[in-house]
Amino acid sequence: MFSERFSFDILVPESWPELVLLIESLYFECLHQLDEYRSNRNGLQIVQDIVFVLVVNYYLKRLWRLVNDKGITGIIDSLILRSVSFFMSISFVKGKIDKEVSKVRASIEDELTGQDGQFPVFNELPVEGLKEKQVLELLDRLDHDYKRGDWEHGRISGAVYHGGSDLIHLQSQAFEKYIISNQLHPDVFPGVRKMESEVVAIVLDMFHGPEGSCGTTTSGGSESLLLACLAAKMYALHERGITEPEMIAPITIHAAVYKASYYFGIKLHEIPVDPVTFKVNLAQVKKHMNRNTVLLLGSAPNFPHGIVDDFEHGLNDLALKYNIPLHVDCCLGSFVMGMMERAGFEDAPKFDFRLNGVTSISCDTHKYGFAPKGSSVILYRDEGMRKYQYYINSKWTGGLYGSATLAGSRPGALTVGCWATMVHLGQQGYIDSCKLIINTARKIKSEIQSIKGLSIIGDPIGSVVAFTSENYSIYDITDRLSAKGWHLSTLQRPPAIHIAVTIPTCKVSNELISDLKNIITEIERDAEDPKIGKKENKNDTAALYGIAGSVKTGPIADRVIEAFLDTMYKS
Repeated sequence: MFSERFSFDILVPESWPELVLLIESLYFECLHQLDEYRSNRNGLQIVQDIVFVLVVNYYLKRLWRLVNDKGITGIIDSLILRSVSFFMSISFVKGKIDKEVSKVRASIEDELTGQDGQFPVFNELPVEGLKEKQVLELLDRLDHDYKRGDWEHGRISGAVYHGGSDLIHLQSQAFEKYIISNQLHPDVFPGVRKMESEVVAIVLDMFHGPEGSCGTTTSGGSESLLLACLAAKMYALHERGITEPEMIAPITIHAAVYKASYYFGIKLHEIPVDPVTFKVNLAQVKKHMNRNTVLLLGSAPNFPHGIVDDFEHGLNDLALKYNIPLHVDCCLGSFVMGMMERAGFEDAPKFDFRLNGVTSISCDTHKYGFAPKGSSVILYRDEGMRKYQYYINSKWTGGLYGSATLAGSRPGALTVGCWATMVHLGQQGYIDSCKLIINTARKIKSEIQSIKGLSIIGDPIGSVVAFTSENYSIYDITDRLSAKGWHLSTLQRPPAIHIAVTIPTCKVSNELISDLKNIITEIERDAEDPKIGKKENKNDTAALYGIAGSVKTGPIADRVIEAFLDTMYKS
């Protein structure tokens, strides 16, 4: 049957001796074909053939990996993006785009610096310094006279993780006592060294660090994530000989991981999330794992939607099975996630060092730890990984040099403020704040679910709640909330709004829900008004995210962001 189908004769082995005979015949046939090939080709031609086969094999492998990484749709998007970038570089097109970007830049400058004229300008040192009273009065004006987000009354998402005026007073006293301290010099400031080590130890205890676990303080979540990625890269280089490092993370991972990829030359595989749970797609994680994978990452929770990735029955198992380091980004979750189980929440997920596959955790003490801004911690299961985030130079002409983090000099006063905050609040203080914040977030989640036309993204269990809508423009809702004094976080892919609940937010959660309900009523009323309903929605947020979300106009959004960053330093 087999030989009839393919129109040639072949021996189908029916016993072990016949199989051996078939293999031998194929082997000798290959030798015969090879001898015939060599007899018809000279040495140079054979070398050319070998080079040709190697080159073709190299590019076929690259093509296969490209298709495997991005898929056909992703490749097409990349080609479109390159074509658009080339088209935008043509002089007459570039000129028109520059003109439009200049208008946007002017608008950004007006919004960010338009109020600067009411204050003195210092673009050079004053000839005579200001009196202390003058400086303090000017500081008060700069704080109160600018129109800004109303963080004091909780009408802003995250950003200010305020622990109360009494705590700020304590932190200010701690800061004053150690304002000149530098963590680079533990011999000069031994008390700061002690406090820093205790900050790390306390956070390790919260995340069930095993014997030998360790860590360092950092300047914030971004540095903690940068160091986690750097340590994984250097560990893989020195311990496993990997020279083309890759890491795998969900598309919802913090932007600092993308920054680490950019800074340190680590290829990042962006994994889609499940369309229902919005947790990382584990099958896609496994698909992208290979011999160059140096790190797996997940969030507890992620910034956009407040969803905790599946660590206990997913990422942890993959990390253990394939012996790949696993990092947990708990920067946003901070002490709320760390204290969730102790606070009595039965649905608290397991994501910390109790899972043997977890090798590092990042946690922002300046978020729900309520420490002064500029304070975070990066934790490791053992010193074997931590040492690879260090920079050591024993040959420098300035002497023996070593630094534990990206910075050299570090303000000891910030770590002292963090230590003072933690020992003052104690475990019970953090448990109480965890209960308050999570219960408020769940109340907001429940209320939003009851609003027709709005839906919660996934099933957030912590301090962050994100919602979207198929009926209304999310960006229209964002702008209407802004008009009422709210400053929440706008998301894309899919369009959504999120709020990170803080202690000040807890006091105004009812106002938020009331305003949101009123806005939906306003939108429906406007839709029924023939003078308004048929008008195209041209609000600023919708326009900007419309540009950013299109493959064809994405590069323009990059330039708008660049203009924003430039304006930050305009005086």
